[in-house]
Amino acid sequence: MAGSTRTAQSRKHYLQAAGLIAPALIALAIVIGYPIVRAIMLSFQGNKRLNPTTGLFEEGAFAGLDNYLYWITNQCMSTTGQATTCPDGVIATDFWPALKITLFFTVVTVVLETILGMFMALVMNGEYRGRGLVRAAVLIPWAIPTAVTAKLWQFMFAPDGIVNSLLGTHIAWTTDPFYARLAVIIADVWKTAPFMALLILAGLQMIPRDVYDAARVDGASRVQTFFSITLPLVKPALMVAVLFRTLDALRMYDLPVIMISSSSNSPTATISQLVVEDMRQGHFNSASALSTLIFLLIFAVAFVLVRFLGADVSGRNRMKKEKNS
Repeated sequence: MAGSTRTAQSRKHYLQAAGLIAPALIALAIVIGYPIVRAIMLSFQGNKRLNPTTGLFEEGAFAGLDNYLYWITNQCMSTTGQATTCPDGVIATDFWPALKITLFFTVVTVVLETILGMFMALVMNGEYRGRGLVRAAVLIPWAIPTAVTAKLWQFMFAPDGIVNSLLGTHIAWTTDPFYARLAVIIADVWKTAPFMALLILAGLQMIPRDVYDAARVDGASRVQTFFSITLPLVKPALMVAVLFRTLDALRMYDLPVIMISSSSNSPTATISQLVVEDMRQGHFNSASALSTLIFLLIFAVAFVLVRFLGADVSGRNRMKKEKNS
């Protein structure tokens, strides 16, 4: 009897919890789920093509994987429906260069922001007078809108800007491919490193002070304390910060567009720029296919970080360890 009563109470609590979260789940399904499903459906339909007989644009029927092959293999369709290699100047020819640039930006910026964010978090975690002012000052770049940040750095990297004036050089920061990418990396690291520092700081504040006191009594140096205590204990928060920043960097769009160029063949063009450019040309179906490819790429990166590198986003692993201990 007691067991059945306990089961009934458990079922009641479950139904109450389900009723409370149901409105949020329904809203997410409408706001997030429908656009994803709609984009996938559009990706399997053909773009509007010019009918040589009528001279009108007609909506393509089911296209299968044609839109995906358009990007991956640079395969275009002629007016007769035959598959041909895309000529130079077609936006699909910019896909692989844009993908390489996106991955390059992601790896470089995340590594630099992790190192700089860890340093900034250690400084903000210290005990000294004026710590609150330091934390507020560090977070200012992150609080500035990305469009404002891009314009700010664009003025600084202008041919007669402050960067060339301080260095005494005449570097073409916005036109030379190498320096244009370097400029985007510098601006992105300056803006987003405080975000990494904020997430890492939350992990540092969870470390008990008793652990550091014990290490100090044992004669451990600061370097030994960092690698033996701080880094292992802050790893869960660090991996979550790396995960969030990596997923955000893979979607980079506004910073290179405003700083350098919105062209799809720009030296800093990312795959998100190709989606917008393709939509501006009226190719919503192939743009949906590229958006789906970006979604799959982000999903794969998130799966690797969560599954193999220990990014415990939900906190489930920590709860298991606490339960076992």
